[in-house]
Amino acid sequence: MDSRCTGLVVGLIVEVEPVPGKKLNRCTVDVGADEPVTIVTNAPIEAGNRVIVAPVGSVVNGEPVKKAQVGGVASEGMLCDAPMVWGKGSANIPAKVPDEYEPGAAPPAERPRGGPGPMAESAPEVPTSKEKPLFEMKQKLSKEEKKVAAEAKKAELAAKKALRKATVDASSSAADDADPPEEDLASDAQALSLQDDAHANV
Repeated sequence: MDSRCTGLVVGLIVEVEPVPGKKLNRCTVDVGADEPVTIVTNAPIEAGNRVIVAPVGSVVNGEPVKKAQVGGVASEGMLCDAPMVWGKGSANIPAKVPDEYEPGAAPPAERPRGGPGPMAESAPEVPTSKEKPLFEMKQKLSKEEKKVAAEAKKAELAAKKALRKATVDASSSAADDADPPEEDLASDAQALSLQDDAHANV
């Protein structure tokens, strides 16, 4: 890294808004502090990029970085390009770093080559299709998907309830047909007794 640059940090571009009437962008940048900073730039940039930032109080090319008005907007630092940081690379384009670098961290001493970051070697192995991980993350559902799933579950429970009721009704009906009421049995027994008495009297 250029010895004339000190205090540089990695920043995560959180939001990019055009400055009205200007060919400038107002960037909200997370630099690992309690609050994000605002940096105005004319360089091409997108939210989600991890770049190298010279916040207020840092030094670039031997000059201290101060808060300044850029396009009528207060800018609290600047985005550094590769030549500023490493003395080589594309100029006028913010120097980007891999996602392994957290906001507020010191930038790499050498320009990244686009390969895996410094933490790639320690990254855990991804299970193959033949092996299932012990714990699998459930897929996050949208509101509509949750609603559909809830309706499907509700219909499933209603169907099970109806099936149970139909089974109980069928069982009750079969029991009624198989076992005549006790009153009917008593009436039949009484009728037979009267018939026996009548024959005896004859």
